Amino acid sequence: MPENITADVLIDTADLNLFYGKRHTLHGITFAMSRNTVTALIGPSGCGKSTYLRCLNRMNDFIPSVSITGHIEINGENILAPETDVIALRRKVGMVFQKPNPFPMSIYENVAYGPRLNGINKHGDLDEIVENSLKGAAIWDEVKDKLDSSGTGLSGGQQQRLCIARAIATQPSVLLMDEPTSALDPMATARVEELIRELKDKYTVVIVTHNMQQAARVSDNTAFFLLGELIEYNKTSRMFTAPTDHRTIDYISGRFG
Repeated sequence: MPENITADVLIDTADLNLFYGKRHTLHGITFAMSRNTVTALIGPSGCGKSTYLRCLNRMNDFIPSVSITGHIEINGENILAPETDVIALRRKVGMVFQKPNPFPMSIYENVAYGPRLNGINKHGDLDEIVENSLKGAAIWDEVKDKLDSSGTGLSGGQQQRLCIARAIATQPSVLLMDEPTSALDPMATARVEELIRELKDKYTVVIVTHNMQQAARVSDNTAFFLLGELIEYNKTSRMFTAPTDHRTIDYISGRFG
Protein backbone atom coordinates (compact mmCIF):
# COMPACT_ATOMS: atom_id res chain seq x y z
CA MET A 1 0.00 0.00 0.00
CA PRO A 2 1.38 3.44 -0.87
CA GLU A 3 2.80 5.43 2.00
CA ASN A 4 0.83 8.27 3.54
CA ILE A 5 -2.36 7.28 1.73
CA THR A 6 -4.13 5.47 4.55
CA ALA A 7 -3.86 7.81 7.53
CA ASP A 8 -7.11 7.86 9.56
CA VAL A 9 -8.70 4.99 7.61
CA LEU A 10 -12.49 5.13 7.30
CA ILE A 11 -13.16 2.42 4.69
CA ASP A 12 -11.03 -0.72 4.79
CA THR A 13 -11.60 -3.41 2.15
CA ALA A 14 -9.85 -6.77 2.56
CA ASP A 15 -9.85 -9.69 0.09
CA LEU A 16 -13.25 -8.78 -1.34
CA ASN A 17 -14.59 -11.25 -3.89
CA LEU A 18 -17.96 -10.96 -5.61
CA PHE A 19 -19.73 -13.53 -7.76
CA TYR A 20 -22.74 -13.24 -10.03
CA GLY A 21 -23.78 -16.87 -9.83
CA LYS A 22 -20.62 -18.71 -10.86
CA ARG A 23 -19.08 -15.68 -12.59
CA HIS A 24 -16.24 -14.25 -10.51
CA THR A 25 -16.55 -10.47 -10.93
CA LEU A 26 -14.38 -8.90 -8.20
CA HIS A 27 -11.09 -10.59 -7.35
CA GLY A 28 -9.49 -10.10 -3.94
CA ILE A 29 -9.97 -6.33 -3.73
CA THR A 30 -7.84 -4.95 -0.89
CA PHE A 31 -7.25 -1.26 -0.14
CA ALA A 32 -8.13 1.42 2.40
CA MET A 33 -9.58 4.90 2.04
CA SER A 34 -8.92 7.73 4.45
CA ARG A 35 -11.49 9.96 6.09
CA ASN A 36 -12.25 13.31 4.39
CA THR A 37 -10.70 12.42 1.06
CA VAL A 38 -12.00 11.98 -2.48
CA THR A 39 -11.12 8.63 -4.03
CA ALA A 40 -11.69 8.15 -7.77
CA LEU A 41 -12.33 4.67 -9.15
CA ILE A 42 -11.23 4.51 -12.80
CA GLY A 43 -11.05 1.82 -15.45
CA PRO A 44 -12.79 0.71 -18.65
CA SER A 45 -16.45 -0.28 -18.80
CA GLY A 46 -17.16 -3.59 -17.10
CA CYS A 47 -14.00 -3.52 -14.98
CA GLY A 48 -15.83 -3.77 -11.64
CA LYS A 49 -15.60 -0.23 -10.31
CA SER A 50 -19.37 0.39 -10.05
CA THR A 51 -19.88 -3.13 -8.69
CA TYR A 52 -17.35 -2.35 -5.97
CA LEU A 53 -19.01 1.01 -5.26
CA ARG A 54 -22.36 -0.71 -4.73
CA CYS A 55 -20.74 -3.05 -2.20
CA LEU A 56 -20.14 -0.05 0.06
CA ASN A 57 -23.86 0.42 0.75
CA ARG A 58 -24.95 -3.17 0.09
CA MET A 59 -26.91 -2.30 -3.04
CA ASN A 60 -25.78 -5.57 -4.59
CA ASP A 61 -28.09 -7.25 -2.06
CA PHE A 62 -30.93 -6.54 -4.49
CA ILE A 63 -29.40 -8.98 -7.03
CA PRO A 64 -30.42 -12.55 -6.04
CA SER A 65 -27.46 -14.27 -7.75
CA VAL A 66 -24.77 -12.23 -5.96
CA SER A 67 -22.52 -13.76 -3.32
CA ILE A 68 -19.67 -11.94 -1.58
CA THR A 69 -16.70 -12.99 0.52
CA GLY A 70 -14.15 -10.86 2.33
CA HIS A 71 -14.53 -7.81 4.53
CA ILE A 72 -15.43 -4.15 4.16
CA GLU A 73 -15.11 -2.19 7.36
CA ILE A 74 -16.53 1.32 7.68
CA ASN A 75 -15.58 2.99 10.96
CA GLY A 76 -14.33 -0.37 12.15
CA GLU A 77 -17.60 -2.25 11.55
CA ASN A 78 -17.77 -5.08 8.99
CA ILE A 79 -20.71 -3.97 6.84
CA LEU A 80 -20.89 -7.39 5.14
CA ALA A 81 -21.65 -9.19 8.40
CA PRO A 82 -25.06 -10.93 8.43
CA GLU A 83 -26.20 -8.93 11.45
CA THR A 84 -25.55 -5.57 9.77
CA ASP A 85 -28.55 -3.23 9.81
CA VAL A 86 -28.55 -2.40 6.10
CA ILE A 87 -31.08 0.43 6.45
CA ALA A 88 -28.88 2.09 9.07
CA LEU A 89 -25.85 1.52 6.82
CA ARG A 90 -27.51 3.37 3.95
CA ARG A 91 -28.13 6.33 6.22
CA LYS A 92 -24.38 6.49 6.82
CA VAL A 93 -23.44 5.84 3.17
CA GLY A 94 -25.32 8.15 0.81
CA MET A 95 -25.37 7.64 -2.95
CA VAL A 96 -25.69 9.86 -6.01
CA PHE A 97 -26.38 8.14 -9.30
CA GLN A 98 -25.27 8.71 -12.87
CA LYS A 99 -28.55 10.27 -14.01
CA PRO A 100 -30.17 12.87 -11.74
CA ASN A 101 -33.21 11.23 -10.17
CA PRO A 102 -35.15 13.71 -8.03
CA PHE A 103 -38.38 12.36 -6.60
CA PRO A 104 -41.60 13.66 -8.24
CA MET A 105 -42.27 15.99 -5.32
CA SER A 106 -41.24 19.45 -4.21
CA ILE A 107 -37.65 20.54 -3.74
CA TYR A 108 -38.31 20.76 0.00
CA GLU A 109 -39.80 17.28 0.23
CA ASN A 110 -36.97 15.78 -1.82
CA VAL A 111 -34.50 16.84 0.84
CA ALA A 112 -36.81 16.20 3.81
CA TYR A 113 -37.63 12.67 2.64
CA GLY A 114 -34.69 10.89 4.31
CA PRO A 115 -34.93 12.76 7.62
CA ARG A 116 -38.67 12.02 7.75
CA LEU A 117 -37.93 8.31 7.29
CA ASN A 118 -35.52 8.63 10.21
CA GLY A 119 -38.32 9.93 12.41
CA ILE A 120 -37.69 13.68 12.19
CA ASN A 121 -41.07 15.35 11.74
CA LYS A 122 -40.88 18.70 13.54
CA HIS A 123 -41.28 21.41 10.94
CA GLY A 124 -38.58 23.60 12.45
CA ASP A 125 -36.06 20.75 12.48
CA LEU A 126 -36.87 19.84 8.90
CA ASP A 127 -36.59 23.46 7.79
CA GLU A 128 -33.08 23.62 9.25
CA ILE A 129 -32.01 20.33 7.68
CA VAL A 130 -33.39 21.29 4.26
CA GLU A 131 -31.67 24.68 4.29
CA ASN A 132 -28.35 23.31 5.52
CA SER A 133 -28.41 20.44 3.02
CA LEU A 134 -29.23 22.71 0.08
CA LYS A 135 -26.47 25.07 1.18
CA GLY A 136 -24.11 22.11 1.50
CA ALA A 137 -24.94 21.15 -2.08
CA ALA A 138 -24.37 24.73 -3.30
CA ILE A 139 -27.92 25.16 -4.60
CA TRP A 140 -29.70 27.05 -1.80
CA ASP A 141 -29.43 30.49 -3.39
CA GLU A 142 -30.95 29.16 -6.62
CA VAL A 143 -33.97 27.45 -5.06
CA LYS A 144 -34.66 29.13 -1.69
CA ASP A 145 -37.62 31.07 -3.13
CA LYS A 146 -39.23 28.06 -4.82
CA LEU A 147 -38.94 25.23 -2.33
CA ASP A 148 -42.54 24.19 -3.08
CA SER A 149 -41.76 23.77 -6.79
CA SER A 150 -41.17 20.32 -8.24
CA GLY A 151 -37.61 19.05 -8.13
CA THR A 152 -38.10 17.60 -11.60
CA GLY A 153 -38.52 21.12 -13.01
CA LEU A 154 -34.89 22.06 -12.32
CA SER A 155 -32.11 21.94 -14.89
CA GLY A 156 -30.00 18.78 -15.09
CA GLY A 157 -27.15 20.26 -13.10
CA GLN A 158 -29.51 21.64 -10.46
CA GLN A 159 -31.27 18.28 -10.24
CA GLN A 160 -27.96 16.55 -9.56
CA ARG A 161 -27.08 19.05 -6.84
CA LEU A 162 -30.57 18.52 -5.38
CA CYS A 163 -29.83 14.78 -5.32
CA ILE A 164 -26.57 15.53 -3.50
CA ALA A 165 -28.53 17.64 -0.99
CA ARG A 166 -30.95 14.74 -0.54
CA ALA A 167 -28.03 12.36 0.03
CA ILE A 168 -26.36 14.51 2.69
CA ALA A 169 -29.62 15.35 4.51
CA THR A 170 -29.28 12.17 6.60
CA GLN A 171 -25.76 13.24 7.65
CA PRO A 172 -23.83 10.31 6.17
CA SER A 173 -20.13 9.79 6.75
CA VAL A 174 -19.57 8.48 3.20
CA LEU A 175 -20.91 9.82 -0.09
CA LEU A 176 -20.82 7.53 -3.12
CA MET A 177 -21.06 9.02 -6.62
CA ASP A 178 -21.48 6.81 -9.69
CA GLU A 179 -20.45 8.94 -12.69
CA PRO A 180 -22.37 11.92 -11.29
CA THR A 181 -21.60 14.29 -14.18
CA SER A 182 -21.86 11.98 -17.21
CA ALA A 183 -25.35 13.32 -18.06
CA LEU A 184 -24.44 16.98 -17.50
CA ASP A 185 -23.17 19.75 -19.77
CA PRO A 186 -19.65 21.17 -19.20
CA MET A 187 -20.82 24.13 -17.10
CA ALA A 188 -22.95 21.97 -14.81
CA THR A 189 -20.10 19.45 -14.62
CA ALA A 190 -17.73 22.18 -13.42
CA ARG A 191 -20.20 23.19 -10.69
CA VAL A 192 -20.53 19.61 -9.44
CA GLU A 193 -16.76 19.07 -9.55
CA GLU A 194 -16.23 22.21 -7.47
CA LEU A 195 -18.84 20.93 -5.04
CA ILE A 196 -17.12 17.53 -4.75
CA ARG A 197 -13.90 19.23 -3.71
CA GLU A 198 -15.81 21.15 -1.02
CA LEU A 199 -17.76 18.12 0.23
CA LYS A 200 -14.65 16.30 1.43
CA ASP A 201 -14.40 18.77 4.32
CA LYS A 202 -17.37 16.95 5.86
CA TYR A 203 -17.63 13.64 4.02
CA THR A 204 -15.50 10.87 2.60
CA VAL A 205 -16.29 10.78 -1.13
CA VAL A 206 -15.88 7.82 -3.47
CA ILE A 207 -16.51 8.61 -7.13
CA VAL A 208 -16.66 6.35 -10.18
CA THR A 209 -15.65 8.19 -13.34
CA HIS A 210 -14.68 7.33 -16.90
CA ASN A 211 -13.21 10.81 -17.25
CA MET A 212 -9.56 10.68 -16.25
CA GLN A 213 -9.25 14.47 -16.41
CA GLN A 214 -12.09 14.63 -13.90
CA ALA A 215 -10.34 12.12 -11.64
CA ALA A 216 -7.20 14.24 -11.80
CA ARG A 217 -9.15 17.41 -10.97
CA VAL A 218 -11.28 16.27 -8.05
CA SER A 219 -9.64 13.30 -6.31
CA ASP A 220 -6.91 12.92 -3.74
CA ASN A 221 -6.37 9.21 -4.45
CA THR A 222 -7.14 7.01 -7.45
CA ALA A 223 -7.82 3.28 -7.75
CA PHE A 224 -7.47 1.65 -11.19
CA PHE A 225 -9.66 -1.39 -11.80
CA LEU A 226 -9.28 -3.84 -14.69
CA LEU A 227 -11.18 -7.09 -15.29
CA GLY A 228 -12.40 -7.14 -11.71
CA GLU A 229 -8.96 -6.62 -10.17
CA LEU A 230 -7.52 -3.61 -8.38
CA ILE A 231 -4.39 -3.02 -10.44
CA GLU A 232 -3.00 0.07 -8.75
CA TYR A 233 -3.95 2.47 -5.98
CA ASN A 234 -2.05 5.62 -5.19
CA LYS A 235 -2.21 9.35 -4.68
CA THR A 236 -3.79 10.86 -7.78
CA SER A 237 -0.83 13.14 -8.44
CA ARG A 238 1.47 10.12 -8.55
CA MET A 239 -0.95 7.86 -10.41
CA PHE A 240 -1.16 10.25 -13.33
CA THR A 241 2.52 11.16 -13.47
CA ALA A 242 4.38 8.00 -12.41
CA PRO A 243 2.15 4.90 -12.40
CA THR A 244 3.99 1.69 -11.56
CA ASP A 245 2.02 -0.94 -13.47
CA HIS A 246 2.30 -1.14 -17.27
CA ARG A 247 -1.48 -1.70 -17.50
CA THR A 248 -2.12 1.58 -15.70
CA ILE A 249 0.30 3.31 -18.04
CA ASP A 250 -1.49 1.85 -21.06
CA TYR A 251 -4.93 2.89 -19.79
CA ILE A 252 -3.98 6.40 -18.78
CA SER A 253 -2.15 6.95 -22.07
CA GLY A 254 -5.27 5.88 -24.00
CA ARG A 255 -3.91 2.65 -25.46
CA PHE A 256 -7.09 0.85 -24.41
CA GLY A 257 -10.36 1.51 -22.63
